Amino acid sequence: MTSVLGACAQSADSIRSVDATAFERAIQADSVQVVDVRTADEYAAGHIAHAVNIDVLQPAFMDSVRRLDRHREVYVYCRSGKRSMTAARQLAAAGYRVVNLRGGIIEWATAGKSVVK
Repeated sequence: MTSVLGACAQSADSIRSVDATAFERAIQADSVQVVDVRTADEYAAGHIAHAVNIDVLQPAFMDSVRRLDRHREVYVYCRSGKRSMTAARQLAAAGYRVVNLRGGIIEWATAGKSVVK
């Protein structure tokens, strides 16, 4: 039986936060799963190439992410990093390994990384 503390520790161990340069380097692989957890309007205004949009604020968020491969890391980002950490915690609790873009797409753009519209 897993204690609540044990489940929290396991979830925390499943999440890494990285800066824009490390995130960009990691997502160059073909098999990477990149998820933009912002709203559809925010995604349409500009997103990281090859990212899929799954809004963490929607009630069906966890149902939507079930199509992701649980055996591969999931790279998540939002505008500033707050919503993506919310998503990362939910994903980690469900058994996913997650890499969070610290500072979100704001950090990404500030670092001069490209955005797709």
